[in-house]
Amino acid sequence: MLDLSRFSVLSFDCYGTMIDWEAGIFSALRPLLAAHNKRVNDVTLLKMYSELELEAEQKKYISYREVLKSVVRRFGERLGFDPSEAEVSSLPESLASWQAFPDTVAALRELKTRYQLAVISNIDDDLFTCTAPRLGVKFNHVITAQQALCYKPCKMIFQIARERFGVAPEKWLHVGQSIYHDVIPAQAMGIAAVWVNRPSPREGAGATKAAAGKPDLEVASLKELVELVSSSAGSRTD
Repeated sequence: MLDLSRFSVLSFDCYGTMIDWEAGIFSALRPLLAAHNKRVNDVTLLKMYSELELEAEQKKYISYREVLKSVVRRFGERLGFDPSEAEVSSLPESLASWQAFPDTVAALRELKTRYQLAVISNIDDDLFTCTAPRLGVKFNHVITAQQALCYKPCKMIFQIARERFGVAPEKWLHVGQSIYHDVIPAQAMGIAAVWVNRPSPREGAGATKAAAGKPDLEVASLKELVELVSSSAGSRTD
C-alpha cells in the first residue's frame, strides 16, 4: 500500500478527476448531434472525442478553446454534417458550466488540511478561472497547458510544476483520471501517481486515449482517496 503520509504536495488533473467532464461533453455534443440527426452511443461518442481531442493537441500548440472547436468541426467531418460557427463554439462555451463531481469539494477541503494542493491541467488559464470557484478551495499552484505551451502527457507541464513546487519527487503525489495523460508521464518523472478510475460508459478510459499502465494506487473517487489518507495518518500515529 502506498504510504500517503510521506507526501507534502498533491497535484490534480482537473477535468475528469475533479470536474465531471463527460457530463459536460454530453451536454454540449448530444444536442448538436441531434440537431443534425446524428446518433452515436455514449461509448462511441467518448471514443471519438478522445481521438479528435488528441489529434488537435498533437499539432503545433493551439489554445484549448481552439482544440474544442476543432473537435466539433471534426465530429462534423466524421459524421457528415457542417456545424455553424455558433455550434463550433458551443463546446468551449459550455465548459464554464461543467460541474464538480459530488465528492470533489469535501475531499479537497479535507486534503487541504494535510497537503499543499495544485492543479496540472490541459486547459487555458481563463477557462480554468471559470471552473475554479466550483472546486471550493484555493490551490497553492495552478499549472496549465497554456503556460507550458503543450498538453499532457508532454513532460514540460510537469517540469514547470516541479520547479514551482520546489519539493523532491518522493514528496509529490499526482492524482488523475487518465492513465495516458497523468499516470504514465508522472511516473516517468519519478512521481507517484494515483489513478482515479471514475465510473464511465467507456470503462478505463472515459474521454481520454486508452493506455496500459500500473498506477501506484487506484481509487474510484476522491472520497475514497481521502479515506485512505485518513487511514494512513491514523496508522502513523498508532
